[in-house]
Order: sequence, then structure tokens, then C-alpha cells
Amino acid sequence: MTSMLPDISAEPFHISHSSRLDWVGMENIALPIHLQHHRCLSKVNAYVSLDDPNAKGIHMSRLYTRLLDLSDLATLKLSDLQQLLQDFLISHQPLSQHARIEIQTELELQRPALISDLSGYKSYPIRLSCQLNQQVFTAELAVEVTYSSTCPCSAALARDLIQKSFRKAIESQQLDSGHPEAILAWLGTTDAIVATPHSQRSFAQLKFKLVPTLDDLPVIELIDCAETALATPVQTAVKRVDEQAFALANGQNLMFCEDAARRLHAAFINHPKISGCYFKVIHAESLHAHDAVAQGSWQW
Repeated sequence: MTSMLPDISAEPFHISHSSRLDWVGMENIALPIHLQHHRCLSKVNAYVSLDDPNAKGIHMSRLYTRLLDLSDLATLKLSDLQQLLQDFLISHQPLSQHARIEIQTELELQRPALISDLSGYKSYPIRLSCQLNQQVFTAELAVEVTYSSTCPCSAALARDLIQKSFRKAIESQQLDSGHPEAILAWLGTTDAIVATPHSQRSFAQLKFKLVPTLDDLPVIELIDCAETALATPVQTAVKRVDEQAFALANGQNLMFCEDAARRLHAAFINHPKISGCYFKVIHAESLHAHDAVAQGSWQW
């Protein structure tokens, strides 16, 4: 005969400072999940509120075992997360009225080179947060996109020096302006291109309020939209033709941090799958030892 194991959380207790708690749960749970059919090793936080001030605690094992079902899904959908949170609350009646889950992971996407047939992988940090508060479901998606930014001021100063170098070469008769081929040859020398503008690796940190009735998670779609707007996403494998194409993209898309932020605002203001957006761009300057930043939002 098997004896019944004690359940201390179900036993009555008396304390002088009983109160409800906003959130109780577990953090940094290792869990593989599939985002848009890409397997991602993730860390998950799971919580429910403890609304009964006289309850000793929640049943954390019930949250954990339900979370394991996520790893069996071919691809994670918003409806799966809404049902998960509903199940959290059902398993904690009448203790809890609010449930929350946070998934932190990195999405590895294969990206082609600009010109050649090469490709490589880029990693995008992702954070997905969902809540069910008295049957109202909300979902937020955060993602970071890395790109290159070339300073418009520095580009203008470099062009000024190149113009002065050209004038000096003509005035000193080093260059015969009447011979186009000689000018073309001279333009290919370091004597001609005496200065280059400074560029830096830059970061766009984006947070989206997802339309709660969506089924599929539009993670890749939102990443692609941001990279298209910025026009200079960092590359993976490159040949010289790809590096030249990247140099052209940077030259045709000179950006202060304010420019990058406004590009993102224009790209997402009417996006049908989000109801709000917060964005911050960080230009980790190569000229200064500090960063240039710009932030914006709508419906946040």
C-alpha cells in the first residue's frame, strides 16, 4: 500500500503579514522551441499571480510540466501561448487570475550574400512576452537587428577633401583635365581618394505589440522589414563583389541615428500585424568613444 505523500502547500497556515503577490514562478528554464520552424535553444520565465493572500504558494511543477509541451510543437504560435497561459490559470484556480510567460532566445537565419552565391548565418536576439490578465491576452516581441551606418557629415567632409585634392592635381599639372582616361586612372589612386567617411556597427532594438488575434508569429517578417528599411544590414560570408556592393549600399544610405530611427518609424507605422512599436537605435561611433542614440515609439 502506497502512503500519500505530504503536500505542504495545501496545508493551512497562519502568518501575520498575509498579502497577495503580483507574480510567483520560475525563471531561466532551459527549453528548446521552434520559431517559424527554426529550432531555438531558449530560456523561459513562467509566472502566475498569487491573488489569495492566505495561500501558502503556487504549484510550480504544474507550470513546468505544461511548459514542456511547447518543445513538441512544430512551430510556436500565439494561440499556443494563449492556451498555455489559460492552462496555467486553470491549474491554479482559485489562487490566480493573471499569468505570464517570457521566452528569450536567438533566431539563427541563413542570409545570402549581396551578389555572389555565398551565404551564412546571422543570429537575432529575440524576447517574446505574453500575458493573460483577467482573460485579456497581450503579446510583445522584442528583436535586435545589426546594421552599418555611415556618417553623412563625415561623408561630406571626405568629399570636400577629394575635391581639393582634384583641384590641386590640376593646378600642379600633375593631372591633365583634358584627358578623361588620365582622370579615371588618377581617381583609382590613393592620391585621389585621400579621405573616407567613418562607419560603425549599429544596432536597432525593436519592441512590438503584436495584434493578439494573429496566429503565426511574424518574427522573420518583422526582421526583414527592419533590414529593408535600414538598407545596410551586416553581412555574413562575402567575396570582393559583395564587399563592393556593401560599400555602395553604405554610400547610398548615409545615416545619422535620427535618420535610422525615422526609417524604422515609417516602416512600421502602418504594419498590419502590430498595434504599437518602440524603437531605439545605437550607433557605436568610431569617431567618438561614446554612442549616438535615437528613440521613438507609437501606441506604446
